[in-house]
Amino acid sequence: MVETRRAIGVRIGGSDRFADAHDAGRLRDGLGAAIPLGLPAVCTEPAEHGLDDLVARYAATHGPFLASAPAARFDVPASRVAASLGTLEADGRVVRGEFRPEGVEREWCDVEVLRQLRRRSLAALRREVEPVDADAYARFALAWHGVQTGARHGVDGLVEVLGQLQGAPLIASALEADVLPSRLRGYSPAHLDSLCTSGDVVWVGAGPIGAGDGRVRLFFRDQVRLLLPPADHEAAPSGRVHDAVRAHLAQRGASFWSDVRGAATDVTDAELLAALWDLVWAGEVTNDSLVPLRALLSGKPKRTAPKTARPRPGRLTRIGPPAGAGRWSLVSWLAEPRASATEVAHASALQLLERNGVLTREAALAEGVEGGFAGVYPVLKALEERGQVRRGYFVAGLGATQFALPGAVDRLRAQREASEAPKAVVLAATDPGQVYGASLSWPESSGRPARAAGSMVVLVDGLAVAYLDRGGRSLLTFPGALDDDLWADTLAGIVKDGRVRSLELHRIDGEPASTSPVAPMLRAAGFVDGYRGLILRS
Repeated sequence: MVETRRAIGVRIGGSDRFADAHDAGRLRDGLGAAIPLGLPAVCTEPAEHGLDDLVARYAATHGPFLASAPAARFDVPASRVAASLGTLEADGRVVRGEFRPEGVEREWCDVEVLRQLRRRSLAALRREVEPVDADAYARFALAWHGVQTGARHGVDGLVEVLGQLQGAPLIASALEADVLPSRLRGYSPAHLDSLCTSGDVVWVGAGPIGAGDGRVRLFFRDQVRLLLPPADHEAAPSGRVHDAVRAHLAQRGASFWSDVRGAATDVTDAELLAALWDLVWAGEVTNDSLVPLRALLSGKPKRTAPKTARPRPGRLTRIGPPAGAGRWSLVSWLAEPRASATEVAHASALQLLERNGVLTREAALAEGVEGGFAGVYPVLKALEERGQVRRGYFVAGLGATQFALPGAVDRLRAQREASEAPKAVVLAATDPGQVYGASLSWPESSGRPARAAGSMVVLVDGLAVAYLDRGGRSLLTFPGALDDDLWADTLAGIVKDGRVRSLELHRIDGEPASTSPVAPMLRAAGFVDGYRGLILRS
């Protein structure tokens, strides 16, 4: 090739090298190298940016590099190479950053080379993880939520738990009875009260369930504007009393019951309280304390002073109902200033990942995410390209598009094998850490279990073994219930520990409880035969 003048021999840095003849002008003007005589004029045209072109070609044929590497190759001062790299960076042809582990300084990389590295790295990571089965995923979900670990406690532990749960619609009656105690060792309602009254945590209603229960969402105050779903104005409560309460809170701000009472003096306490809680469940009004919510859940009657009582000096003449205690305010104030659609989608995607670890289409749909899985998919894809999350097929049998936090993937893989010493736990069927009926289908049974308020699920090593309906009268068992009686002892434990006062099982798997194949297990756990079935009282 040298003989045909397609290549030339040059001396660079004291060593002889071969180069493309068309680079003669660049080598001469960029490096000051001597080039052979007699080359075609097209090969020796002046090259104003000769060194820039050579450095760009070096970047395009190498991975991440330090500026000293092309300086040594071309035998030029590092300052000249740095100047060329700066020019290329301004043109968008190279980027600077920390690309390799254990690096000592910032490196350079060609833009297209970096894209290829990212694509190949992501492809390698996707191949690295083979999908786990549904059982492993169920175990992972419990571990991810810290159920039964006992590692979290106190206010600091509660803050960690709320960081996972914030924004999720939780059954109010299960919040402090099941959800938080299952994640926190020695949970105390006083810890949540302290976070609420200090203004760090707020709660917002997310729909009523019957007359004395509903769903609530917990948020850190600075995240409300990002994670609170938009209000449904068409379904907003309407009525004279509702409008009066709205107008009062909009004008006066946070108000106690006595102040709210002045907004509608021509109605009874019960009527005003009902209107107030209509606004709460609609997500329009909230309270700076959980005291009224607890009072509503407990079903305590309203407390007012007798109309015939004569007030004594120094004595309060009127005390409002317990379900009206605390200061009431509009939720809309917490959502100001309004976040952009991009900010909302980004925050929602990150929160879903934080709560689930491994996010599937089924999990997003079960949670009722605004816009569905498609609403957060573009953000998840962008996070993957930035290396913050992984996309792959992690759980067999679920949607093909799944995203996971890097640390969650390893923890998911660690759950492939069942524990040699399995543990059992009873969770609310609606608990975010209980994935059956949401991400996973319910195991085969003779009934129709559902994620209904008040119902419970017994899980052994993460696997659903039994389902208890809301009234505690009917029990469904799943495959595996006859293999081990650990679940029966755990079910009896919710009575012995005071979570419920009693259990009176009338039917098991649609048949009389006393003649069920699992009845001996329940009797061994403490149940006794009664008139209608198997009974266990505290």
